[in-house]
Amino acid sequence: MIGIREIGKDETEFAGPALLELRPQWETASRLAEFVDTELRPAGYRLIGVFEPGSPTALSVAGFRESRSTAWGHHLYIDDVSTLPPARGRGHADSLLDWLTAEARRLGCTAIHLDSGVGPTRAAAHRLYMRRHLTITAHHFTLDLR
Repeated sequence: MIGIREIGKDETEFAGPALLELRPQWETASRLAEFVDTELRPAGYRLIGVFEPGSPTALSVAGFRESRSTAWGHHLYIDDVSTLPPARGRGHADSLLDWLTAEARRLGCTAIHLDSGVGPTRAAAHRLYMRRHLTITAHHFTLDLR
């Protein structure tokens, strides 16, 4: 039976292949795992994954953090939701969002927030978020300083 569980620091590389689908700029699962473990986790980033029995590699993952801001108060921010291509369309991201919603409630958060990129490759993700009743409430602006 497929299950969801939190991915600890010593297991981050098991999330790497799925995360790399969304964040290819890191080039390898090990580089991405090192960044997550040394930079993001100390700031409160957590990972959950969908696993098949007997497999250490996550089929689908979500990275998130509990946060507070003047704009949104106490909220759960979802940084990443990604599924390996062969596992897409099986409801794994829906299951992750169910888990995240329950965790946000457990933590006493008043909302869940996420940003999602735009473009033709993001259409399926946007359908998922809209179906889950997430609403578009802002524009996200960026100034690239490289």
